Amino acid sequence: MDNSPFKLWLEFEEVDPGNWDIENEFANVIVDFPDGRHYGINVWTFKFLETAIKHDEQENDNKECLYMIPPDLFVKELTRECIHQTITDLLKRGSLEKMLNPSVLGSPRHNMYHNK
Repeated sequence: MDNSPFKLWLEFEEVDPGNWDIENEFANVIVDFPDGRHYGINVWTFKFLETAIKHDEQENDNKECLYMIPPDLFVKELTRECIHQTITDLLKRGSLEKMLNPSVLGSPRHNMYHNK
């Protein structure tokens, strides 16, 4: 039985499970709390940052790679265990609103996932 104070929806478990590079990939994660709060979080692995930079240099208008629009959270690997431990650790330190970039969580792109 899971005694966690939140539930996770992980894109990599729902879309093409078993076919994700857990060390070099990105995914959407939804964190649901019993009080009705929901957070949509864009999660990248540390290694995927390098991949995203190379992709921008080769494919996009940002050829000089002067900037990179970051995700909401970086993790070591895309596994349920890693993400669960990460969210648990963040919650020990404060609310997700405080621990993740509050300007991102409060932005219009997150309002559809985030209810206060």
